Amino acid sequence: MELTLLGTGAPAGLPRPDCPCATCATALGPAARAATALLVDGTLLLDLTPGVAFAAARAGRSLGGVRQVLLSHPHDGPPLEVPAGLPQPGRVPDGRELALLTGHRVRAVAMDAPGTGYAVTGPDGLRLLYLPPGGAPAGLEEAPGPGGTEPYDMVLADVTGRPDALARLRAVGGIGPTTDVVAVHLDHDVPPGAELARRLAAAGARAVPDGTTLAVGGYEDVPDVPRRTLVLGGARSGKSVEAERRLESFPDVVYVATGGGRSGDGEWAARVAAHRERRPGSWRTLETCEVLPLLAEEGPPLLIDCVSLWLTDAMDTVGAWDDAVWADGGEKALRGRVRALAAGVRGARRVVVLVSNEVGSGVVPATASGRRFRDELGRANAALAAECEQVLLVVAGQVVVLRG
Repeated sequence: MELTLLGTGAPAGLPRPDCPCATCATALGPAARAATALLVDGTLLLDLTPGVAFAAARAGRSLGGVRQVLLSHPHDGPPLEVPAGLPQPGRVPDGRELALLTGHRVRAVAMDAPGTGYAVTGPDGLRLLYLPPGGAPAGLEEAPGPGGTEPYDMVLADVTGRPDALARLRAVGGIGPTTDVVAVHLDHDVPPGAELARRLAAAGARAVPDGTTLAVGGYEDVPDVPRRTLVLGGARSGKSVEAERRLESFPDVVYVATGGGRSGDGEWAARVAAHRERRPGSWRTLETCEVLPLLAEEGPPLLIDCVSLWLTDAMDTVGAWDDAVWADGGEKALRGRVRALAAGVRGARRVVVLVSNEVGSGVVPATASGRRFRDELGRANAALAAECEQVLLVVAGQVVVLRG
């Protein structure tokens, strides 16, 4: 089955008309995207968008062979103009299947938001899933196949707007290791270029320019999700948001909060509540600094936030704040704990994302204990960075890739 993406942008396109934002200002030339529309084997058109005939011509394709036009967007979308020669567009009712004379079968997938998703099986037996903007599949537990659904060969979805759609599909086996996940309906909420590619790669997805033709079942371009990532940043830099964003397309993430509870600290409680509120409901939270057993286990992705609080607990345990204790074995004991943590990250078989503060670039702490903590955190960060395939530094909400 062959698929040509006549457009890959949001319904309003990219850049949006009259939008002054930085992303729209730079979405020029190859970075510009028309509203998403897909041409399957030259015979099936998924979504009729403005200028679709011109888009097909630019991609070297003709709409003359199209025998079926199906709509995925919500019913209250803009009026449609049907180019001459195209059949009138329609919509398959949720759960129903349409068999085409070309040998394609199209099943409508119910969504949790207005719109219709389509699962298309080609004459060659390959399967693709196309989801509308702002929607995720509903009722996947009822899908055919042992334990849920069989993996699709290709999934085209609103990855940046609804990453939880991928999490739902992964939870029931709809996305497997060889599924090619392509981001469509791309809007101006994510910067283009390298930043877009990096964010999508963290979700096991990729983006392609308008006019790209893909072979469904061609797995050579499927990106590998980094297994170990260290996210560094200063206070309120956005490092925790970035770490959470990297895993929001995966189900059953284990969130390790190393800060634990602080009795009577209302401001800290408010911080913890804000963190919990923005995390997906399917994530499980553990408040502990005992992370080595978790690193040794196999299981869903692990997000450890943060290393600096883990280090504080470790320094408390070895008595590192007391100069005499520090000189009489405390320093050696702490370095041993850091080495053990780094070794745990090195041997981890699950996806791991660690968050830590980047310190030492500002004012030198006035106390010996403050300087000791700064120095030991710098050493710990360096040890962990050496064990991670990807290391990121977040500054003012912007991500700088240090490794990966």
